[in-house]
Amino acid sequence: MEEDIKKACEIMEGGGIILYPTDTIWGIGCDATNEKAVKRVYDIKKRADNKAMIVLTDRPSKLEFYIREVPDIAWDLLDAADKPLTVIYDGARNLAPNLIGEDGSIGIRITKEEFSKKLCERFRKAVVSTSANISGEAAPKCFADITDEIKNAVDYVVTIRRDENAPAKPSSIIKLGTGGIIKIIRD
Repeated sequence: MEEDIKKACEIMEGGGIILYPTDTIWGIGCDATNEKAVKRVYDIKKRADNKAMIVLTDRPSKLEFYIREVPDIAWDLLDAADKPLTVIYDGARNLAPNLIGEDGSIGIRITKEEFSKKLCERFRKAVVSTSANISGEAAPKCFADITDEIKNAVDYVVTIRRDENAPAKPSSIIKLGTGGIIKIIRD
């Protein structure tokens, strides 16, 4: 695992793209602060760049670096979550401009899974995490489901967890609006 993390960080530091396991499904990732790398991810997915992607980080304390004002309810939601939870916050900052939604929002998930958590810790910046598929196609449930087109388009494919076959599921998604309004996007 240590070699995978080291290599993945080197690739992302150089503006490259990785394919890696997360707390949900396999993801395409890059440095979430690098606009050119983010553009490459959109290109790989053949996805319109006005469709926002989410980012991972390793601990809640990092939210305040990426969000102007974290609503109080966010801390309660994160504490109560018993499965992976992506929260969409208003007031995104310190991220690649092409990663932030047109309304200024960003989806952030605090990962608790060992590999992606250690990757974020070591990289010390948010990491893009978007499903490892072409936009409009089904998200892969395991590494074996990822197409060669995706595998060949990235700069590094992490070796750990490739043989797992248990179907993974995407995270729940909640949007926090002004005034503490909570909207469930995906349960």
